Amino acid sequence: MAVVGVGYWGKNLVRNFHELGALEALCDMETSAEAICKRDYGDVRFCSDFDKILSDSSIDAVALATPAVTHYAMAKAALEAGKDVLVEKPLATDVRHGEDLVKLAEARRRILMVGHILRYHPAILKLQQLIRDGALGKISYLYSNRLNIGKIRTEENILWSFAPHDISVMLSLLNEMPASVTCQGGAYLNQGVTDVTLSHFEFPSGVQGHIFVSWLHPIKEQRLVVVGSEKMAVFDDTAEHKLVLYPHKVEWKNRIPTAVKAKGETVDLEDREPLKAECLHFLECVQSRTSPVSDGVEGLRVLRVLDACQRALQNGEISLADSRTKSMPPERRYFAHDSACIDEGAEIGAGTKIWHFSHIMKGARIGERCVIGQNVNVDGGSMIGSNVKIQNNVSVYTGAVIEDDVFLGPSCVLTNVSNPRSQINRHDLYETTWLKRGCTVGANATILCGVTIGRYAFVGAGSVVTKNVPDFALMIGNPARQVGWMSRHGHRLESPDSNGVMVCPESGYRYQESEPGVLQCLDLDEEAPLPPELSRGSTSYRQMKGRLTYHAGSAAGSSGAVFNHQG
Repeated sequence: MAVVGVGYWGKNLVRNFHELGALEALCDMETSAEAICKRDYGDVRFCSDFDKILSDSSIDAVALATPAVTHYAMAKAALEAGKDVLVEKPLATDVRHGEDLVKLAEARRRILMVGHILRYHPAILKLQQLIRDGALGKISYLYSNRLNIGKIRTEENILWSFAPHDISVMLSLLNEMPASVTCQGGAYLNQGVTDVTLSHFEFPSGVQGHIFVSWLHPIKEQRLVVVGSEKMAVFDDTAEHKLVLYPHKVEWKNRIPTAVKAKGETVDLEDREPLKAECLHFLECVQSRTSPVSDGVEGLRVLRVLDACQRALQNGEISLADSRTKSMPPERRYFAHDSACIDEGAEIGAGTKIWHFSHIMKGARIGERCVIGQNVNVDGGSMIGSNVKIQNNVSVYTGAVIEDDVFLGPSCVLTNVSNPRSQINRHDLYETTWLKRGCTVGANATILCGVTIGRYAFVGAGSVVTKNVPDFALMIGNPARQVGWMSRHGHRLESPDSNGVMVCPESGYRYQESEPGVLQCLDLDEEAPLPPELSRGSTSYRQMKGRLTYHAGSAAGSSGAVFNHQG
């Protein structure tokens, strides 16, 4: 390792890489730093010429702790020299430069990592786990304050100096990019160099957040608050107990919301220095040739949000999704986790997310705004519409046609050959399985090939479907049989009036059989999109169920709750 830049922050990298036994050389243009380095690290070489570091074949990797405006040029030079690179935040000061670095690292097969230190903080790692496990419930909003009276820079404003840490954490906790950004601030010390900013984010899931940063604050504050429906979490990096959960509740009394406070719960954390964990992770990635947690792609996401905040500071609200997808090549207008495998020739729409260990094969076609869960395989020749949700451990085989708004529960099975034999090649005999718009297939259900699932049909968990399913039908059992009708909003339709009209308890839409076995919605065409006010649920399934009379033991009662949660 060589550390380049041994000043305010670089000296911390020097200490950690030296303690890890990887430090070979130090580099700084200020030759006055040589005496200090020789005093503290006498066995480490010092030079003031960055080019000598790049030409030194004994040095495998460099850590850049230099001003942000130098990151692009120095990281590019290091990658071109065949070095792995750890660059302090931000990755660059221009989105195009960040894209260039990511492409260059990929082409040269070099490790590119960005110093987003909080991604390695035990409190943040624990908070990620709590959110992933649902301990906080549904996340409503989160906010971060990073305030201090301290080192004031003139080459970069407070937004670029302080906010990358919090943006990185926010993106990692929510696993999504903001849809829009607003930002306000003020320059009080140097004209044109903002000292205080407040950035507001709206995410596609409905979560909102803000980041308040300032270097003109009387006391140091580094606090992140995450508000969930079950618990609230406070990460305070300056406190003794860095992560505390508050199981506060809001109860409604006389139609008035009342806060019911509870005692905070201290969360036990692993005792380790985040920077040392970051440095060790970089060395391990260099040795194993694996992608870091805060790799160049993650750094580029943070850079895009920073850039949007800067433009919003100058021009008002920015629609980040539009600006991001327009500037990206078609093959990168979606998100794919690093462990996912996307074959060349797959077509994937903008806004789609593809998660851990999934494989999208050549010739597969996936629409916009889909969510492909973990360990999902999509064969070439498969066609998937827009806004499709595919949960974990599902294989979509060649011959499957999945229309818009379909939901596939965990581990459900789609087939394409009726009588499969390993010894018999039937690749030319695949049968088409058609899942029409808005239908739901429950966890562990099996759909035999050649079957059509009608629009907005609902297949209960564990069912085995052997024949075509009508629109709006509720199917359960093995083999699956129809036991009723489901509304477009996923509620069982019962209690028809004298004209045979049934009403969805959530939407108020009316449904009626136009002929025996054929159900239609009287208020909205099956192909029409839902009105915005009916596209987001406001009452949980359990609350809705409590208001209604359902048949005891009905499959809709049990599996419906599962679908609500999974959705």
